[in-house]
Amino acid sequence: MEDDSKEGRDPAPAVTRSIRLLGLLADAAGPRTLTELASGLGLAKSSTANLCLALEAGGMVERTAQGYRLGLRTAELGGAFAAQFNQIREFYSVCEASPVLRSELVQVAMLDGVDALYLARHEGSRSLRLGTPLGSRLPAALSAAGRALLATLGDDEVVSMLGADAVFPALTERSTTTMSGLLDVLASARKRGWALDAEESFRGIVGVAVPLPGWAPSDPPLALGVAIRAAEADYERIERVGEALREAASALTNPFSAAARRR
Repeated sequence: MEDDSKEGRDPAPAVTRSIRLLGLLADAAGPRTLTELASGLGLAKSSTANLCLALEAGGMVERTAQGYRLGLRTAELGGAFAAQFNQIREFYSVCEASPVLRSELVQVAMLDGVDALYLARHEGSRSLRLGTPLGSRLPAALSAAGRALLATLGDDEVVSMLGADAVFPALTERSTTTMSGLLDVLASARKRGWALDAEESFRGIVGVAVPLPGWAPSDPPLALGVAIRAAEADYERIERVGEALREAASALTNPFSAAARRR
């Protein structure tokens, strides 16, 4: 009998390939053909077709006239992942209770490696029809939510995580691309209590965000952020949103406040 625990042995190659296939679809701008998927996986079309059939049966992918795309089940799983965390379950009611945030586009993100991963989104009455869809990522060094999370760490921890010689992508002409620049930005965020992304991730969009400490030991550190059209992002509004986010984070860090809201 073969020893599946042998170093380097994949104990479930079909599962590994299926995960890679889902990753290819997640990264694609639209449906991908069977030929494209087989090429991306380095597999024969027949083997790739078998993976697609199994994933389609489970609702993880769906077939269209143009090829395969992610299925509805992936959205359900994404929602189930976010709903595991107490603060995300309370997030929407806290936004609605805030005179400032109820009209804003508010998002929740967590750190995933060097990226900010977006988990939840409150659509306010002035909500933007762009930005960061659920499940999308932005470099933590550039996004307001990512910076809010990085600001909770010491400079040495940030350098260790991202690399002393890290060069960040220039997503816009305003993007901070050096570690020294990022450390300056984080120092300012710690001083004022909220992080700022002044059109560094998206041209025309200003982000404001605060860290959200875990409610329970098992909850990951999160961040609350608001996206504002740059043309409307005067300092008074940014400061007002920053303070509202701090109040929301305080409410979401206190489970007794949440219990009172449910009564």
